[in-house]
Amino acid sequence: MESTRVDRWLWAVRLTKTRPDAAAACRGGHVRVNDRPAKPATTVSPGDEVRARVGDTTRVVEVVRVIQKRVGAADATACFIDRTPAPPPEAAAPVARRDRGAGRPTKRERRVLDQFRAGKL
Repeated sequence: MESTRVDRWLWAVRLTKTRPDAAAACRGGHVRVNDRPAKPATTVSPGDEVRARVGDTTRVVEVVRVIQKRVGAADATACFIDRTPAPPPEAAAPVARRDRGAGRPTKRERRVLDQFRAGKL
């Protein structure tokens, strides 16, 4: 077996939960094979690069082995090389906190909070 449908392969290696989900992602333009939009029947073979938007992240994988049947998670990870870039670190924005039980903020503290929220501090 040298090639298979991309929707079947995405489902078999557990990148999507169901095969209809994989087909819908292809029809919606969320899957690309070798930087070309992929239809569900597009074939993939070893060495191809598959970009699939799964949830909120875009997964970039290289096909190592082609399978058509769904296998266990350990076997599925051996069928592709994950080349997904690491997500950018989130900038930790300072959070304005008050001590519990400190009561209502004073007028001065409210002004400082307003400046903080406006980005002036």
